[in-house]
Amino acid sequence: MRLPSVAIVLVIITVMTSFTGKAKLTVTSASFANNAMIPSKYSCEGQEVSPPLSISGIPAGAKSLALIVHDPDAPVQGGFTHWVVWNIDVQGSIPENFKGADQGLNGAKTPGYKGMCPPSGTHHYHFMVYALDTRLNIGKSTGKAGLESAMHGHILAEGDLVGLYAKTKK
Repeated sequence: MRLPSVAIVLVIITVMTSFTGKAKLTVTSASFANNAMIPSKYSCEGQEVSPPLSISGIPAGAKSLALIVHDPDAPVQGGFTHWVVWNIDVQGSIPENFKGADQGLNGAKTPGYKGMCPPSGTHHYHFMVYALDTRLNIGKSTGKAGLESAMHGHILAEGDLVGLYAKTKK
């Protein structure tokens, strides 16, 4: 009798642990490689437009994508958020200078994209994309923390592209 109960426990453990990790999105850009320098075009030294992004591995049940661009190296508590966007169509691409979807407040408390502008040194910029099982109904004054809270329990998959930037002009 002991053997069947051990087998049942092992089956339960296997099933439970197989669902703990989220699926992985692959996030790339035609403008820079992962852990490589971001062109100045996308910074305060250039046109300050958002770079193009491609997303693959989007699960079939995804209803929307969300994006947070964050600089954890910024000399402010918690880093600096450059872009907060949600309700992006699941087509798999976000074009350069994207103005669509719902755009919340960046770290400067303004809506939309804010280009890289580190005060010194090379900073890491995380382009974090989330595939969600819903579209979000949140206000345009939502920032990073509010978006993260609204996404809780709705993330099917996520991915991260890291770009580097250092100012070329002093």
